[in-house]
Amino acid sequence: MKIVSIRAHRKQLALKKPYTITRHTISDAEIVFFEIELANGDVGLGSANTDTDVVNEDSLQTLANLQSDKVAELVGKDIREFRSLIVSLNRSFSSFPGTMAAIDIALHDAFGKYLGISILDFYGRVHKKMITSVTVGIKGVEETLAEAEEYYRQGFKALKVKTGLDPEEDAERIVMLRAKYDDHFVIRVDANTGYSAAQLEQFINLTRYADVELIEQPILPGTEQELLEFPLEIRNRLAADESLKNAGSALSLVPERPFGIYNIKLMKCGGILAALDIAAIAREADISLFWGCNDESMVSITAALHAAFACPHTRYIDLDGSLDLAEDIVIDGFTLQDGFMIPNNRPGLGLTWI
Repeated sequence: MKIVSIRAHRKQLALKKPYTITRHTISDAEIVFFEIELANGDVGLGSANTDTDVVNEDSLQTLANLQSDKVAELVGKDIREFRSLIVSLNRSFSSFPGTMAAIDIALHDAFGKYLGISILDFYGRVHKKMITSVTVGIKGVEETLAEAEEYYRQGFKALKVKTGLDPEEDAERIVMLRAKYDDHFVIRVDANTGYSAAQLEQFINLTRYADVELIEQPILPGTEQELLEFPLEIRNRLAADESLKNAGSALSLVPERPFGIYNIKLMKCGGILAALDIAAIAREADISLFWGCNDESMVSITAALHAAFACPHTRYIDLDGSLDLAEDIVIDGFTLQDGFMIPNNRPGLGLTWI
């Protein structure tokens, strides 16, 4: 089945409410969509929204890449060769994971529709449903508790709390959350590289009895050696995010094991195939998987969900990125029930255009 046309466009989507992390405050998402049409009329859809601070690619660069002559060479190619097409284009765009993610996801979606099978079932469904965390930005104690109350009423059971500005204030928020909600919420923390090793130790000590499930990327990439001073029990609860971009970095982190968890984001590594490469390395090293996201369309969130549910060592998901959007161009990628994400069984990614 031949690819007959491709299209790319950029859309700025507002968030339901702004939130703050250590680097800045975020109020909208600039998402690039990529469409691949087959001769039978099926259309595969991909999307990308990268974190420029992490991968040095913005939406304008992604759009320019997707509208380039190199990507236009997809027209006329056979969708049954989708894996080799991804590998081939990666030679040109290996430094642009957002570009590759949009291409990879669209090709997967088109191939699944052509074959009449969901991408998750193509790779092998391992998990049927998992609890996703929802994100609370950096804010005061009262605001944190108020936002947590909203999620409590909506049925969520896991929070990921952004920290990284002040370990004492961060710890107070965590302790107060645990005091108010007891064991209702699983509590995860994302410091977004905001701590030094000493501040991380301080935060861990202050939250010792608050039952923090994991701490995501507490220190800056390149300083991972400092984590080796912590006992293995602590490191097993630390998740690599900004330190983990692709299979090469995944492999480099294995020998000394500063992190016991790998946070995989399609926008960092470049799509489903690249994510599964990282997952294979982690599985051999007995490292757990934690699938994360940026503020993204349901398109790429669903793609990440399919990849996550095909990996037996997926332990955590934080795929709330599309829930933050005030609008999107698709629905139906998954259902959300009491905090559990459940992918559907329809061909490709199973999305419905609005």
